[in-house]
Amino acid sequence: MTTTTVPPIESTKPASEGAWRHQHVLDLDDFGRDEIETVLNLTDRMREVLDRRIARVPALRGHTVVNLFYEASTRTRASFELAGKVLGADVISLTASASSVVKGESLIDTVRTIRAMGSDVIVMRHSSAGAPYLASEQIGTGSIVNAGDGAHAHPTQALLDLYTMRKHFGDLTGKRVVMVGDISHSRVARSDMWGLAAMGAEVVVCGPPTLLPRGLRVGDRPAHAETGLPRVRVETDITKAIEGAHVVMALRLQNERQQGGLLPSMHEYALQYQVTAARLAHAHPEHLLMHPGPKNEGIEIAGDVASGQHSIIEEQVTNGVAVRAALLYLLCGGTATEALR
Repeated sequence: MTTTTVPPIESTKPASEGAWRHQHVLDLDDFGRDEIETVLNLTDRMREVLDRRIARVPALRGHTVVNLFYEASTRTRASFELAGKVLGADVISLTASASSVVKGESLIDTVRTIRAMGSDVIVMRHSSAGAPYLASEQIGTGSIVNAGDGAHAHPTQALLDLYTMRKHFGDLTGKRVVMVGDISHSRVARSDMWGLAAMGAEVVVCGPPTLLPRGLRVGDRPAHAETGLPRVRVETDITKAIEGAHVVMALRLQNERQQGGLLPSMHEYALQYQVTAARLAHAHPEHLLMHPGPKNEGIEIAGDVASGQHSIIEEQVTNGVAVRAALLYLLCGGTATEALR
């Protein structure tokens, strides 16, 4: 595949010279293209840091990042930990099972306590949609980063997806991105829709009608006012959806968030919607295959294509550290990129 590399920010240019107006990162529905570009451009610098033999800089020395995870996580939690440590921040990771939550402490009290200890950024994952928004209203100073709230949003995953696509295609305007699977319960899909729409991509979602968000109808390009989502194209025929796609993203079935009766069986779902080599043959010849993880090979994605020549799933994970480092740097007020040398 042909790869287009986006030039990094010049070392003499302040990281904040681009657009950045956020105290918190809760979703991408309030991000403009200029703000997304600011994050992606700074991510290029973070990749430079990570590619060094000793990937450490003192850019956030004296700052504290707290990972507060009410749900299990591997990639997101580990990448935020690594991102903070690479920049020299003090990083503390808490889980609900190892905190005063088990004693009945409320989310608001937990957040206020962590902030009172001097934390600068709280990275939060929660099973309830809207929990990071509630926390952001209570925190005063400091920042909240949404690391996934229920089936609602996962903005940092969307940003790393955008960065990974841009590294291969450059400008995403007009690129056809197809998301296949459990759209209704996928927080990744929702945030990706907003980010891709802001970057000018054509978004297609594909899945069984029972796993599409309410208000989406086959062939529609619904507006925000109708569904709470940006305009997308909807297909239930996977072959038709993938036709000419530049990016195909398989999504995991969110069994833990589903109610019973949405699917006849896993076997039936795999027959109709598994991303396979035969179906990818209808995509653009230089397409990319993505998955936000964790992936269930043999259900939403075939094992041979998950590790095939078009797969950039591991690259997504690598880029996740750089994107999250860029966000931590911006939220902590990083300005001079000399600190990244």
